[in-house]
Amino acid sequence: MDWQPHITVATIVEDNDRFLMVEELKQGRVVLNQPAGHLDPNETLTEAAVRETLEETGWDVEPTGVLGIYLYTAPSNGVTYQRVCFIAKPLQHHPEYQLDEGIVGAKWLTREELIGRRDNWRSELIMRCIDDYLDGKHFGLELIRPSL
Repeated sequence: MDWQPHITVATIVEDNDRFLMVEELKQGRVVLNQPAGHLDPNETLTEAAVRETLEETGWDVEPTGVLGIYLYTAPSNGVTYQRVCFIAKPLQHHPEYQLDEGIVGAKWLTREELIGRRDNWRSELIMRCIDDYLDGKHFGLELIRPSL
C-alpha cells in the first residue's frame, strides 16, 4: 500500500485575543498558517510543536494542552495530513532568530483580521483550530502518550 498520511503538528498561541500566525511562501504566494510542520525522527509530538514554533516564528513557547487531532486531505495535492494541534503560551521572542526557509515572518492577528485575509489561508484548518480553541475544546497534555 502506497498511501501514508503525513504526521504534522501545529500550535495555537494566543495573547490578548491575537493569534501567532506564520506568513510563508507556498507555490509563489504568501499564505497564512499556524506555526506547523512535520514530526521529525526521534522526537515527541510535543517536542515537534515547540521546535516548529521556534523555527517558524522565533518564539519559545510552553505547551499547555492539546486542542485536537485533525485529519485533512489537501485539495491542492491530495496528500492526507494528520495534524496534532497543541495549545501553548508564549514565553520569549528571539527577533534575531533565523527563520526556516520560505517563512516570510510571524504576525499576531485577531480572529477578525484572519477572516479578512481568508484568501491567504493555507487551509481551512486555520479557522477550524482557532474556533475550536475559542469554543474551549481543550485537552490535557497527558492525552499524548510517550512511546514505550
